[in-house]
Amino acid sequence: MTRRTLLIGAGAGVLGVLLASCTPEPAPSPTPDGSPTPKPTAGAITPAAFARSAWTTDPYALGAASFTPVGTQASAREALAEPIDDRLFIAGEATDVEAPGTIAAALRSGDRAADELLRAADTGERVAIVGAGLAGAAAAARLVAEGLQVTVFEARDRVGGRVHSVVDDKAWPFPAQLGGWLLGSSDDVLLDTLNTLDIRMVPIAGALWRSTDTDTGTGEDVEPVSIEPVQAAIATAQQGPTDTSLEEALTAAGADPEEPGLAALLASISAASGADASDESTWFPPRLPVDEMMAPLGDLTPAIDELLEGAKLSLSSPVSRVAYDEAGVSLGIASGESLSFDRVLITVPLGVLKGEGLEFSPALPFGHRGAIAELEMGRIETVWLRFDDPLIVSAPDGEGEAEGDAAAADSEAMLWHVVGGDALIRTWINLAPTTGENIVVGIVGGEAAATFAEMSEQKTLEAAIASLAPFLTAPA
Repeated sequence: MTRRTLLIGAGAGVLGVLLASCTPEPAPSPTPDGSPTPKPTAGAITPAAFARSAWTTDPYALGAASFTPVGTQASAREALAEPIDDRLFIAGEATDVEAPGTIAAALRSGDRAADELLRAADTGERVAIVGAGLAGAAAAARLVAEGLQVTVFEARDRVGGRVHSVVDDKAWPFPAQLGGWLLGSSDDVLLDTLNTLDIRMVPIAGALWRSTDTDTGTGEDVEPVSIEPVQAAIATAQQGPTDTSLEEALTAAGADPEEPGLAALLASISAASGADASDESTWFPPRLPVDEMMAPLGDLTPAIDELLEGAKLSLSSPVSRVAYDEAGVSLGIASGESLSFDRVLITVPLGVLKGEGLEFSPALPFGHRGAIAELEMGRIETVWLRFDDPLIVSAPDGEGEAEGDAAAADSEAMLWHVVGGDALIRTWINLAPTTGENIVVGIVGGEAAATFAEMSEQKTLEAAIASLAPFLTAPA
């Protein structure tokens, strides 16, 4: 079996990682991916390398991945996925009912839309795909294999869409992942594919929950917060006559969503879903945290390149207009060109469909426009920090130096949760225990991600260091 065959079948697994396909829009605005030299922050440790995302404000993304808001039915996704006059086909994670907002959903949607297009097309037809993210790449692989002439238009100067590996050997011992990258340990198909591509995988396991004293900046270990009350509140709410938000369901169950421990747990859920508990549906709830995740330590771009093999790829080519009728399809490129095809497959994220950057002529049918209006785009942002010296996990406040088994457990815990205080980033991944590298990754979702995305590089760095304060002391 070839790598390409493995990749085409990768959509069968359900992955707990958010992304959307790449999106075209007229005005170019590259996603921040550099590693600027951070300025020292007063009284705090300073990283040797720093990288952050800003998907929320990126015009080629306009959010992270779709979520189902309160009162919206899953049928909205099915309506969005409906082919239009056998000329226009739509893919992307937002069209997937099973696991929207995931890598699996993007891959699966590309396969589904390609099958629909193939039923309408004749061999040798000229087909355009808008977007070289996972959905577009998966569709391209299927269509090329069936003998169609495929051209993929990508607004960015790179492929991958929301899969974005920052390769910089001077700054990072392995690529910093600013988009979708964390996989569930049960996602055997894609994990096997990455192994075939010689991409090392490491487990993310063990949690450390630590409160913060806003007066002293020191931390105190707290008991892990159980997910069971959240699961129970969702189960109860799903029996109700109307959909309610996760926040309302928890309140009805007697829990206080603002209680520091529960708020930290909800922040970690938001970091995966992109939405706050006040917006998340209980009838179609967000994915809840799992005990273990897998993190790939390599450039994920070759996986996309494999899928795009055989298709003509046009980078830095935002599509601003799609005109379609019984004779075919015309694409208006932002550069002023107008190109004709037999059919077109659109893989842009929901955020772009909700905006004004992509015009359809005639307008999309009411069912599609209604679905676009009902569904919402979540926000997720990521920050990577690398330090030259090993980070020291500080002892809990008032306990002196950590000793024995408790100290070892703290230093080996890979998933850190900030409980209480005013930290902007409450969910962290410590990669040191499995990689030997002094790297931590912060993930933030919902309204906090919107705030993060608007911040300058320096302010983001300061917020990240402040959020880590309960866990760390300066290197010796």
